[in-house]
Amino acid sequence: MSRKHFFSSPEGVVVHMLNSLISRNQHMGLDETNRVVYSKTHPPSQVTIISGGGSGHEPAWSGFVGDGMLSAAVCGDIFASPSTKQIMAGIRNVPSDVGIILCITNYTGDMLHFGLAREKGQALGYKVDVVCMAEDAALGRQKSEKVGRRGLAGNLLVIKLIGAASQKNWPFEQCRKLGELGNSQLVTIGTSLDHCHVPGREAFEHVPDDACVLGMGIHNEPGFRTITPMPSAEEVVKEMLKYLLDQSDPDRAFVKFEPDDEVVMLVNNFGGLSGLELEALTSVALTVLKRDWKITPTRIYAGILETSLNGQGFSITLGNMSGMARSMNLQPSEIIELLDAPTTAPAWPKNGYAPIKESQEMESRRQKANAAAESEGAGNKGPPTPPPLIPALRKACNAALEAEPKITQYDLQMGDGDCGEAVAGVCKSILANLDSLPSSPPPLLTLLESIGENVEDVGGSLGAILSILVTAFTNSLHQNTLKASKPLDISTVSISAAQALENLKNYTSAREGDRTVMDVLIPFIGTLKESLDFTGAVGMAREKAEQTKNMKAKFGRATYVGDDMGSERSAIPDPGAYAAGVWLGGLLEGFKGS
Repeated sequence: MSRKHFFSSPEGVVVHMLNSLISRNQHMGLDETNRVVYSKTHPPSQVTIISGGGSGHEPAWSGFVGDGMLSAAVCGDIFASPSTKQIMAGIRNVPSDVGIILCITNYTGDMLHFGLAREKGQALGYKVDVVCMAEDAALGRQKSEKVGRRGLAGNLLVIKLIGAASQKNWPFEQCRKLGELGNSQLVTIGTSLDHCHVPGREAFEHVPDDACVLGMGIHNEPGFRTITPMPSAEEVVKEMLKYLLDQSDPDRAFVKFEPDDEVVMLVNNFGGLSGLELEALTSVALTVLKRDWKITPTRIYAGILETSLNGQGFSITLGNMSGMARSMNLQPSEIIELLDAPTTAPAWPKNGYAPIKESQEMESRRQKANAAAESEGAGNKGPPTPPPLIPALRKACNAALEAEPKITQYDLQMGDGDCGEAVAGVCKSILANLDSLPSSPPPLLTLLESIGENVEDVGGSLGAILSILVTAFTNSLHQNTLKASKPLDISTVSISAAQALENLKNYTSAREGDRTVMDVLIPFIGTLKESLDFTGAVGMAREKAEQTKNMKAKFGRATYVGDDMGSERSAIPDPGAYAAGVWLGGLLEGFKGS
């Protein structure tokens, strides 16, 4: 694996890439500030399809923007999800009268940030929903029980199908159902010779020369099996197809293929294989499918479609188009027609220089949407801010800042040490916000919206979880006070918090006992709702944070820490849960002292 690059760091590379892409495709526009590539030709009368994720997977997803595929793509940093602000910019650039579908691969950061964008979009009056694309068969049901299957290159077939359906003016619900069927009718598995390399970073691992890794992910995630000595190309392909097609394997038999079913195959280059080798592997796959499984794909796609930077690997996706058709009460030919439908997306193999007719109506809508976003939050909203709240928020933030060294220490023992930095960033941003307030603070809902922005700026999984919770809480409090003409009291606050928690649960599978911040949030909010006793609820939160030291992590990087329960790692609480307990304790002290 080459560790040499022309760019010595990732700084600025993503923007350069996007500028290159739009310079070669007239139908594309670029919101450079938010790194959103959008279609100039997509009309608001059709369903808007937006996807995106971390950069490093090019041409996904920006290369698939065009008529008949994506309306917009939102690009994060390398292997990092885009922020909610970026996703909201994507929505504003391609608004729709009939609905917006956010197509996302099943990774924590993407689920949380796109989930928060859905909540924010709905609060602004958009019809927005999420299609989570997850078709990896490598890890099986047992290993993916909590977080679900990973999203791999099969998501591009989903995007092509939904995009073509939108172009044909299919209604919103049918487009969404078509997308959701991807998880039940698609399976993918990848294999790689080595890990990819990110410019400017040290290589952390190396696959031996005489080996390959079955089931490797597209972010350098480890696979589930290293095969050594290195088998022949045909043996590698046979092993991959067995995990996709063997119905006797209950852990991985996700899709059943009948002899007469219309099957599509997509072979994806992780970025580091030569075109010669990828085409040869595609040919071997076709031979093995026909000989061993009696399957002859109706459609075959092969190429550099969704990469892992310069990863020396490839994936095979099989899709049952007949299964999709049956679920949609359609003929298989109608599904194939969607795959065959023309698209101006440059990465769906063809050129991107076809003449276009720019949508003037969409340009007008785009300008209005962006203008509205700039003026958003200017009005007065909701009941007045209770006088004790601001000093209590200050106390909470200062308490968490004082605890930052300990939070960082805990996280270094369990992960990469960024939790303390994230917590400090949130608290400093909130304190700066409070310092900027006039002597007469704004109404409560306006203040909460600004605090939600403070939390959102931080990023990371913890920031996304808290952002969704604050945003959903603000929306619920708006409904339960202003809209319902009810007073602001402990009852409306606790009900709003409980509703916000239920919204948050839609975007994370973490629950009590999983050793995450949810071990504090769930009992705190539940106790508050039942007892209407803030002091008791905070006491419960701090107790639950302490109890996480006895739990085995089931989410995040700490999942990969070994089960060495006698080590010092087993004597520390979860950093996020501990931080939440400290912050809530500071909030309580602040209320008591005001």
